Amino acid sequence: MTHGLSRVALTAALFASVSLPAAAEQVFNRIATFPVATNLPADKDKLTTTSAEIVTASEDGNTLIYSDSPLGAIGFVDITDAKAPKAAGALMMGGEPTSVAVAGGKALVGVNTSESFTNPSGKLAMVDIATKAVDATCDIGGQPDSVAVAKDKSFVAIAIENERDEDVNDGAIPQMPAGDLVILPLADGVADCGSMKRVALTGIAEVGADDPEPEFVAINSLGEIAVTLQENNHIAIIDGKTGEVKSHFSAGTVDLAGIDTKSEGALSFTGKKDGVLREPDAVKWLDDNRLVVANEGDWNGGSRGFTIFDKTGKVSYESGASLEQEIARIGHFPDKRAKSKGIEPEGLEAATFGDQPYFFVLAERSSIAAVYKDTGAEPVLSQLLPSGISPEGAVAIPSRNLLVTANEVDLGEDGGPRSHIMLYELGEGTPAYPMLQSAMVDGAPIGWGALSGLVGDAEKAGQLYAVNDSFYAMQPTIFTIDATQKPAAITSALPIPRGGAAAQKLDIEGITLDGKGGFWLASEGDAAKLVGHGLYNVDAKGEIKAEIGFPTELLAGQTRFGLEGITSVGEGDDMTLWMAVQREWGDDEKGSVKLLSYNPKSKEWGGVRYPLEKADAGWVGLSEITAHGDHVYIVERDNQVGDNAKLKKLYRVAIADLKPAKIGEELPLVAKQEVHDFIPDLKAATNGYVVDKLEGFAFDAGGKAFAVTDNDGVDDSSGETLFWEVNLNATN
Repeated sequence: MTHGLSRVALTAALFASVSLPAAAEQVFNRIATFPVATNLPADKDKLTTTSAEIVTASEDGNTLIYSDSPLGAIGFVDITDAKAPKAAGALMMGGEPTSVAVAGGKALVGVNTSESFTNPSGKLAMVDIATKAVDATCDIGGQPDSVAVAKDKSFVAIAIENERDEDVNDGAIPQMPAGDLVILPLADGVADCGSMKRVALTGIAEVGADDPEPEFVAINSLGEIAVTLQENNHIAIIDGKTGEVKSHFSAGTVDLAGIDTKSEGALSFTGKKDGVLREPDAVKWLDDNRLVVANEGDWNGGSRGFTIFDKTGKVSYESGASLEQEIARIGHFPDKRAKSKGIEPEGLEAATFGDQPYFFVLAERSSIAAVYKDTGAEPVLSQLLPSGISPEGAVAIPSRNLLVTANEVDLGEDGGPRSHIMLYELGEGTPAYPMLQSAMVDGAPIGWGALSGLVGDAEKAGQLYAVNDSFYAMQPTIFTIDATQKPAAITSALPIPRGGAAAQKLDIEGITLDGKGGFWLASEGDAAKLVGHGLYNVDAKGEIKAEIGFPTELLAGQTRFGLEGITSVGEGDDMTLWMAVQREWGDDEKGSVKLLSYNPKSKEWGGVRYPLEKADAGWVGLSEITAHGDHVYIVERDNQVGDNAKLKKLYRVAIADLKPAKIGEELPLVAKQEVHDFIPDLKAATNGYVVDKLEGFAFDAGGKAFAVTDNDGVDDSSGETLFWEVNLNATN
């Protein structure tokens, strides 16, 4: 229930951190990414699903250890050189590792060995970090979730969740057996299995009291254990030495306003929900009296933010919708989760770097790690860090000024990004991310994502226009970008209506100026979705004034991979529109695609053939076309990500060579010249993996070149949008 003043303060803080020069500002920037699949054992297929979930670090800060549930292993990463992490192998655990913590030279791993939901079992494995071997195990009598070690290394606490089966009775609780908390004494990182304490947590929660499901544990310097009971919407504080439940309290509810509540292919932050159960997941102590919880939700709740409590249960700060709104401003809001749990804050970390206490909130569905400065009162949002797909866990290493996130989703089997570990370093400088963010209008962020085309304003240097694609089918929009700011700013959004409502059956992939204050838009068709290939002319108000379909001769060989860019050559009656077709159609010679021409005055269609590079893997196609000077510039790319990405380049064709033949006749083949390789740009921009969809490229009125990537609406994507000025040297 954040008050408006708190939201204003947070917004102002974020603007201050990313928009103003920061000569001596300490900021986190990503310095390296590590693909978890690099740690696959030699006998495993390279596309075997892997995952980095909970991550921790050796006490010297040089080795990362993470749980990999799908593989059934823990993985090791050598970060002696943090900018060049190295695979250090994986250790199979004889079950599903759910969490890992470090005590001295040992990694303490919770391993789920359950044969069913109704017959849960598990063990605590003690792994020697140096030898990467299991020294001993303790039977802990249930399915472990979270593991935490006391500050003085005297004991380890394990949340025994015994999780519910979501396919039984719609996932309602109670579902026996009940979970509890296990405490084991430690000596030199080795647990004393015979002295195990079991702490019953039944009978304390207002929700499902007979079936507590402990989710996450954290321990303060007094040896007090905070444990969240997520489905029960409850938090308990336990004395780690005696096992006594010292206090417990409901996590309560939140009234939310200014949120998107409909998963409908549009972004609108005007909705509200009252009385939402927090249902916290991760918990971290900020000091010995205050704790912060991430309110992910898992059954009937999820309030989309985080809450700071004292250990009596008093709320000292509630984030409400403020974090979700700031994440929406940088294009990371997951529309497909709008109806339920939005950004889904799940993981947390807290640490002091120098004299500054921080905590970090991991938003699973938006793939963001939010950096907050802990003031002891209202926290200050200082940064939003891009974090792979679905950050699950994090570890801070203040002795080395490092933050590490573990990102669980692996899409390798579908040709997508793998699971990654991301490393960030705190140092003087300015944030590398976000590179593009939207303004607030009437107290709500301009929602955006899936940018698919770009064009510069004819007169105003630094002003560009972008469009979104069919991911936002109910909200086709033209965005105005001010590239003179850092980060660049989306200052306004122009809806594209038809008949007074949002125009449907569009997949806008290109935009160019029409010379009359409006725009020509290129829509990529898909017959299976009843979306036609075609051109749309809209005026300065976004109203559609003309719809131009493809001629019959052109449609004969159509596929769904149609127009991916549009530009104009000439003015007035002499204007010719040129469009890039993404991939080969049925009537194309292998290895070439069409560049199509259309004259709005004469209504004549034509085309030429453009030679494609060969694909090492997947396919190669065109993503953008833009005219500048004596050439048209064309983005050509493969559909690969990460280390598999080999081709993301800019080529140009002389306008004098664009001599179209009529559609249906033999089309002449044009010659192209390579201008720029984007892969170094994509690697260096934020030190992330190379993203797939470089889809926008344009020149502004001053001749500067800009590029933008399509984040796929944060669906099976890291959500990152890279927007930058491209240095073409003297080639243009």
